[in-house]
Amino acid sequence: MTTISVVYFSGSGHTHLMAESVARGASQVDGVTAELLRITGAQITEGRWNDPATLDTLLRSDAIVFGSPTYMGGVAAQFKAFVDAASSAWFAQQWKDKIAGGFTHSGSPSGDKQGTLLYMAINAAQHGMIWVGAAEMPSQYVGSDEGVNRLGSYLGVMGQSDLNPNGGEAIVHPGDRLTAEKYGQRIATIAQRHHGS
Repeated sequence: MTTISVVYFSGSGHTHLMAESVARGASQVDGVTAELLRITGAQITEGRWNDPATLDTLLRSDAIVFGSPTYMGGVAAQFKAFVDAASSAWFAQQWKDKIAGGFTHSGSPSGDKQGTLLYMAINAAQHGMIWVGAAEMPSQYVGSDEGVNRLGSYLGVMGQSDLNPNGGEAIVHPGDRLTAEKYGQRIATIAQRHHGS
């Protein structure tokens, strides 16, 4: 059995919806289980993230998919606190050779989301992980109107929604959710192949 962990922070619920799509896609591959590991403020005490159970789950995972909204051109502070705490895994090289990927969401088509994905890819590289890109052609170039990779991201998955400053239910463009689902399938397939399942 191949295990995919989706570890993410979501402030308004949009990134959570994308995480669900990644996990759903991964779970569609035979022999794969996917688990959502949501980073919460309750896990952070005096600025330090602490959740040994999550780190233990990540240690046992064949692939880790990172997710964070893009805030001011980078990852959310809560996600960064998790990354800093995971330096214990880095010292022991516990994530070395695991498959890695990432996704992000913001309220504008660009929002400098590439900076967030670059940060995640650099973090994965420092852990010795194997990064997987999205590999989906934008639907407008293949004669489709389903909105797959409508933002043209190849490093990882990007999502965009018009944010409602007055709150309300989080909604993510269906094409972005479909892209995240296809990405989950891709990561699961590569993780199976990589780990000889």
